Amino acid sequence: MTEATAPDHGPLTGVRVVELAGIGPGPFAAMLLADLGADVVRVDRPGGPGLGIDPARDITNRNKRSVVVDLKTSDGVKHVLDLAGRADIVIEGYRPGVAERLGVGPEDCLARNPRLVYGRMTGWGQEGPLADRAGHDIGYIAVTGALGMTGEPGRPPVAPANLLGDYAGGSLYLVVGVLAALHHARATGAGQVVDAAIVDGTAHLTSMIHGMLAAGVWQDRRGANLLDGGCPYYGTYETADGAYMAVGALEPRFYAEFLRLLDLPGLEGAHADVTRWPDLRARVAERFASRTRDAWTAVFEGTDACVAPVLSLREAPHHPHLAARSTFTDHAGITQPAPAPRFSATPATVRTGPARPGADTEDVARDWGVPGLVSPPSNPQRKASS
Repeated sequence: MTEATAPDHGPLTGVRVVELAGIGPGPFAAMLLADLGADVVRVDRPGGPGLGIDPARDITNRNKRSVVVDLKTSDGVKHVLDLAGRADIVIEGYRPGVAERLGVGPEDCLARNPRLVYGRMTGWGQEGPLADRAGHDIGYIAVTGALGMTGEPGRPPVAPANLLGDYAGGSLYLVVGVLAALHHARATGAGQVVDAAIVDGTAHLTSMIHGMLAAGVWQDRRGANLLDGGCPYYGTYETADGAYMAVGALEPRFYAEFLRLLDLPGLEGAHADVTRWPDLRARVAERFASRTRDAWTAVFEGTDACVAPVLSLREAPHHPHLAARSTFTDHAGITQPAPAPRFSATPATVRTGPARPGADTEDVARDWGVPGLVSPPSNPQRKASS
């Protein structure tokens, strides 16, 4: 492993990561590694990634450093291979075969650094009939069955932003994969390639549901089950002011408390009686519609009824519990989620704001021992294979 170039900033201090710039799950995975203390160098392309967001506000590039390299030149390829030779992990999110054509694929990088972990982030994976096709989160979660579980029966499935596929099924599985491979590389001296496909990770997330399906306690249709909104004591209800409350009173004792606070006597037996669920839902909806969200929040505050207000993104940082835990933080004028999870001995922090493309070239060249990053290009000709 390489030596740390900065004071401890988390459990991954001293780990060096090269991120070949892209959009979506790759940058988020690299941000998570950076949050945990890794020295992440983002290799930006000339002109930027084309996401359309102000780089100064792209939180997924916090705690990183950036260099700009043109991978369509031989000098650019050399610089990336030099960085890979000094790295512990490389992350790329190109379509299959693109990194190889550019000259920075796994074979090229591992030839320079046999201990390297090469993480590949794609939607469809490195092989299979759709491997070379374009796609986005909604398509990936659609084919895994995950999207089909969301929403009301008889209505279209509801897209959960891009949290389920890109970030849960993609980024988090990539991070688990590269850290597991890093552990193996430290133990054996042998690096490897990690193929993190969003379809694989999202399918894996449905493991419990598949078990319930096999056991006959889950119906393979939307809005008919305990955890998909089909159950009247696990879902959302509109309040008098057009806001919503979320209910998760699954266990009998929590359900009893829920009924008591709603002042709905005589419905205790409806908990396990599916035939009474429509009436229960109507009664609960009528009660919630009688008061505002804030009024109901006050009623359920400090109880075990498992009821919470549905907050907006701007409201969430001000929730008393999240504020007390500093779940969100302010840095350089941007309110943003704080690093997670938490560590007792090696706490992680937001150390720097979003890396500006190319702003850290001289520092990276010095710290990583790659002086060519700041030297005049010796061969500006474009590679014939690009």
